Amino acid sequence: MNIVQITPGAGGMYCGNCFRDNALVAALRQQGHSTLMVPLYLPMTLEETDSSAGTPIFYGGISVYLDQKSAWYRHAPKWLHGLLDSPLLLKLASGRAAKTRAEDVGELTISMLRGEEGNQARELEELIAWLKTQPHPDIICLSNAMLLGLARRLKAELHSAVVCMLQGEDYFIDSMPKEFRDVIWQTMAARAQQVDAFIAPSRYFGERMAERLKLPPESVRVVPNGINLDGYAPAPQPPDPPVLGYFARMCPEKGLDVLVGAFISLKHLGHVKNLKLRVGGGCGPGDEPFVQKLRDRLEELGMLKDVEFCPNLDRHAKQEFFRSLSVMSVPATYGEAFGLYVIEALAAGVPVVQPDHAAFPELIEATGGGVTCKPRDPQALADALEPLLLDPARARALGEQGRRVVLEKYGAASMVANVLSVYHAVVDKRQPATAPR
Repeated sequence: MNIVQITPGAGGMYCGNCFRDNALVAALRQQGHSTLMVPLYLPMTLEETDSSAGTPIFYGGISVYLDQKSAWYRHAPKWLHGLLDSPLLLKLASGRAAKTRAEDVGELTISMLRGEEGNQARELEELIAWLKTQPHPDIICLSNAMLLGLARRLKAELHSAVVCMLQGEDYFIDSMPKEFRDVIWQTMAARAQQVDAFIAPSRYFGERMAERLKLPPESVRVVPNGINLDGYAPAPQPPDPPVLGYFARMCPEKGLDVLVGAFISLKHLGHVKNLKLRVGGGCGPGDEPFVQKLRDRLEELGMLKDVEFCPNLDRHAKQEFFRSLSVMSVPATYGEAFGLYVIEALAAGVPVVQPDHAAFPELIEATGGGVTCKPRDPQALADALEPLLLDPARARALGEQGRRVVLEKYGAASMVANVLSVYHAVVDKRQPATAPR
């Protein structure tokens, strides 16, 4: 099967969607499928070999912005577009992208979703022209629903099936001012009608997005995210003293302040002797003020000496980070669509404590690798963490149970098998209509 995977790059930031798509493409290629990974906006920062290497970046972030702001630039000479889309300039632009807030890009988001009718129409035509020089794809997969504006023209020009993955778009959109938010959801719902199938990482998120995009339930298939399992292994012994861990973007939305509050409560109680806290994950320029406030709070309480911040780790360092933990928690405060960090922790045999909302109860039930607690409540989180921190044998048993399930069902190979079943069903369904005359 010939497949094109279209994935936005996040520049200097680590991005769960990029990790998932990169692992998916690598696994598809290993199984003999011709798969082209096309990056958009900015280069991707990855912890594994970049599956998009050698492919041009389309919809360069600088050009997309200038297309929105300048009618003149939309008709500027091609050489100028090429200059501003150079890898060097896009890399320099990555730092500014890390500070971008949802509320600042409402008009741009609407324009992108309008596709051939938006201010970035020229970028879309350049992408299509280049794809026509490549082997014809059976499937074009959009990494998330924010790319739905591409679907109509891609299908019209390439006559390929279009599949769209769903991954946390609702929180980004709902963070925008109402005047943009309502138009975006309406535009997305209209553009979604051009897509042959959607893939959601959890039942929770599939049902949520089917409702918001006005999709028939049968058009949304649930395929859990998977990871490359190479290198994940439990530590020989539980850490002593115990270590509480967090691994996700260091931001309020992921609940880092909630976890710090739980850690402070546990330290005040004093039942878990010499407890340590290790915080890992992405930390961009926009996250640093928030992290500094947490550091200042811990310093005032005399607890900073027991806390270690480990930002932007590479793959090997991340795996070592997980092995150093007794228990992990990322108490996200919003409706998380999946939570790749849960699978990563369990792959290393580390149990998790997660909020009892969004996709987490579904994931904990499926893996048996942890427990849930009341969301957005530091004390409730502390109460759920303490028994596991005081009982290393129970914590290890939960971690081992979760690891067994992850190895069986949440590796990249499992994800590929499930994704391919969706792709084949879509292609088979379209075959009579697209057969050569």
